Amino acid sequence: MQVLEGHSARTALTRSFNEIPVPDSVLARIKTTFGEALSPQQVVERILADVRERGDDALRDWTEKLDSTRPEVLAVSAQEIADATVDADLHDAIRLAIARVRDFYGQQPAHGFLNHGPDGALGQLIRPLGRVGVYVPGGLAPLISTLIHTAVPAQVAGVPQIVVTTPPGKNGQINPAILVAARELGITEVYRVGGAQAIGALAYGTASIGAVDKIAGPGNLFVVIAKRLVYGQTGIESLPGPTETLVLADDSADARFVAADLLAQAEHLGAEPVLISDSRELLVAVQAELSGQLEALPEPNRTWARDSIAARMKVVLAADLDEGLDLANLYAPEHLCLLTRDPWSLLGRVQRAGGVFIGEYSMEALGDYVAGPSHVMPTGGTARFASPVNVRDFQNIISVVGINEATLRRIGPAGATLARAEGLEAHARAIESRLDES
Repeated sequence: MQVLEGHSARTALTRSFNEIPVPDSVLARIKTTFGEALSPQQVVERILADVRERGDDALRDWTEKLDSTRPEVLAVSAQEIADATVDADLHDAIRLAIARVRDFYGQQPAHGFLNHGPDGALGQLIRPLGRVGVYVPGGLAPLISTLIHTAVPAQVAGVPQIVVTTPPGKNGQINPAILVAARELGITEVYRVGGAQAIGALAYGTASIGAVDKIAGPGNLFVVIAKRLVYGQTGIESLPGPTETLVLADDSADARFVAADLLAQAEHLGAEPVLISDSRELLVAVQAELSGQLEALPEPNRTWARDSIAARMKVVLAADLDEGLDLANLYAPEHLCLLTRDPWSLLGRVQRAGGVFIGEYSMEALGDYVAGPSHVMPTGGTARFASPVNVRDFQNIISVVGINEATLRRIGPAGATLARAEGLEAHARAIESRLDES
């Protein structure tokens, strides 16, 4: 395990936007599927164009080609949703997660304002989007939590129509846990289609799937590319890439917990675990713990985690916690875990992160499920300017201007002057037409 320090650490943690790397195995599968060497973007462009032209038939064909099942009926019936069952413990966990996420977002102010004063009225209207599509990954595992962590903020925002798309299994069915979660959320519109073709359906609309105002939810490389390409036709909440966690720890941290938190992220394909500490002894202890805990994982999780650690893990020895926090802000992680003697004293200096997890009882893995805030957070350094999914992602903000005559006479000439400075004579005259009255 290479330990970075000083300038090398700063260089390694400085990020700029790059395309998500494409494994050779993905390129090989593309060539096998399409009979020619295409880039992932070319694949997505072809799929989106086909969905736009042929609608439902294209959805069925691409699902058959890519997911090895052909859904003749794309919509999951109300009876299928009603009949879906899971064991009691999982059902209770789904209910708990929904309740905690709903309670958290219920505290986010959701109302606009309208201030009446001597100048007239100025304010904002806040209105929910009309129809939102939630993409729920279902390839390697059914991400029940993703449905909860995207749909609940949309519901709190007041969105009246929420549509779920998720890839079917090889038996053509949706995992029952996703259907149970949808039922608990009161969502009745679920479709058995995933990948770029699902994004195309949500953006353009088909005979079976109506177009949406915005698409939310993470996905694989092809889903992310598709979201980027349909932006403008519809809205998107973000372009989530591979997950990442940065653990900042001092000599008080338990190496077992540090290793466990790093592995919890490393088991995601393409994940980037990062450890920064001012204690060389802790770094050595964590390395030993990682080896032991890694070997205790079942397959395929062990292989996924080992690949993430070997290819993307970064370990940094900082001079002190001040430097460690500066490096964390530079990296702008999706998840920042503070495992230090006094983590609350560091919170005020956190500037760039999707979420902050404070102390050993606030592990990021808990945040993925039942803590409360959405686990759909900015990745790839985009926490420098982006935020986790929240109520505002599913609302329009409408400015309200109700200036009275006295105020117009006071501020109007300045507006006309600015308009002429910009070469927009009609703007200036529109203002002055009111000033000339009387």
